[in-house]
Amino acid sequence: MNAVEMIDIVKEYPGVLANDHVSLTVREGEIHGLVGENGAGKSTIMNQLYGMQRPTSGTIRVYGKEVQIHSPREAIALGIGMVHQHFMLAPSLSVLQNIILGNQPKKGPFIDRKTARRQVQEILDRYAFQLDLDARVYQLSVGQMQRVEIVKALYRGAKILILDEPTAVLTPQEVEELIKIMRRLREQGCSLIIITHKLKEVMAATDRITIMRKGVVTGRVNTAETNETELANLMVGREVNLRIPKWDTSAFRQRVLEVRDLEVYNERGQRAVDHVSFSVKQGEILGVCGVEGNGQTELVNALTGLSPASGSIRVNGAELCRAGVRARREHRMSHIPEDRMKVGGAKTCSITENLMLDSYYTPDYCRGGVLDYPRMNAHAGELIERFAVKVPNGEYPLGTLSGGNIQKVILARELDADPEILIAAQPTRGVDIGAIEYIRKQLVALRDSGKAILLVSAELEEILSLSDRIIVMYEGEIVGTFCPEETTEEELGLYMTGSRRMELDGGAL
Repeated sequence: MNAVEMIDIVKEYPGVLANDHVSLTVREGEIHGLVGENGAGKSTIMNQLYGMQRPTSGTIRVYGKEVQIHSPREAIALGIGMVHQHFMLAPSLSVLQNIILGNQPKKGPFIDRKTARRQVQEILDRYAFQLDLDARVYQLSVGQMQRVEIVKALYRGAKILILDEPTAVLTPQEVEELIKIMRRLREQGCSLIIITHKLKEVMAATDRITIMRKGVVTGRVNTAETNETELANLMVGREVNLRIPKWDTSAFRQRVLEVRDLEVYNERGQRAVDHVSFSVKQGEILGVCGVEGNGQTELVNALTGLSPASGSIRVNGAELCRAGVRARREHRMSHIPEDRMKVGGAKTCSITENLMLDSYYTPDYCRGGVLDYPRMNAHAGELIERFAVKVPNGEYPLGTLSGGNIQKVILARELDADPEILIAAQPTRGVDIGAIEYIRKQLVALRDSGKAILLVSAELEEILSLSDRIIVMYEGEIVGTFCPEETTEEELGLYMTGSRRMELDGGAL
């Protein structure tokens, strides 16, 4: 029997056809992959299955019965659950409290905690989950939080489970554990739909795959009968190469960025970066990896002037630890932030204005306090064309663009500044495979020209393929330094979780 049948689904917004007669079938007891570029329509189709949106036309059947799903509550009643990429948990509550929240068994006017614990424990035993029900959620690893979300859905009776980018922030070991969990769920009769752009993991986890591009289905394949190259071609419409060749830059020797004994505290007053030292030289990409929350964000904020720090930050010999953001930029430091909308751009401002944020005040574009808009528009138009931003002109608000195109705007602005050192934090997060290829090519070209790059990424494949050296951060410290040719994702994962550690007297200098 089919668990889900979505037949000729059309979803139309004013001026946009998000789903164009999309059909999707998920069998009972299978793991089904749904892949495609940003804007392909895969999240839209799943939001309709989960009741967050209504289709313009089309038919949805759940276990053979035609249904109308008006809300997530109705989807849950039909046995459909969804684990979102950004977890919806209350950090200060216990695991048990999070799982039963909004669906607590009652004994009179009170919550029946004994029954709740028994019911949840039965689920843990049935699917072989390891969770401490009394632990506070903020104490858990990312992988454990994800398990809480899955158990929460199962507690509400889910037999069809939608996982949105489930491996986005997991270590290789956590990814392996998640795949084991999904297989156990399948063996118990659950049907799973994975929305992802990670082809390696969709190949490892799924039974069948549906591929979407520009709102339509471009392919349906059995996983055992396909490969990553074919999937990428179906997603993008051309061959994609994510392993970008690099030139020999060994002739470059000068250290551009030197960080010594850096100490940073987070917003809660806790030490997030603990006396870290490293350097990046010309023609080098230094990759920084670690499980999120181990000091990478605070490190980037300190380097770029967004957070106070103690220690030493030098760019080409100039001490900048106490300098402001503009002073660092004037010393040729550029920054691709991990949150492109909160830090990287102003979504209500035009694309042109966002492209000129770094230079509008310079004599080239401002005379006597008056902005030279024709000159600004002309330069922005050149950048839009050069960086292949898909937009008719620069007058559109930044917020109207796709994630990949927003990232291209930020990349264009930062590279146009001709940086000596580029701090690139999660530069390909949330963008599609075609944009990933483009961004990686730009980073490698910058490196080949003799510039220095500090690359912070949660994608270990990206770290390994782009970096010349790699450092691993755990609990605010550098616990390992590696050559990419001499390590693996699995070894890096052990250092990322604190299972292993090197003695590094001089950090990664």
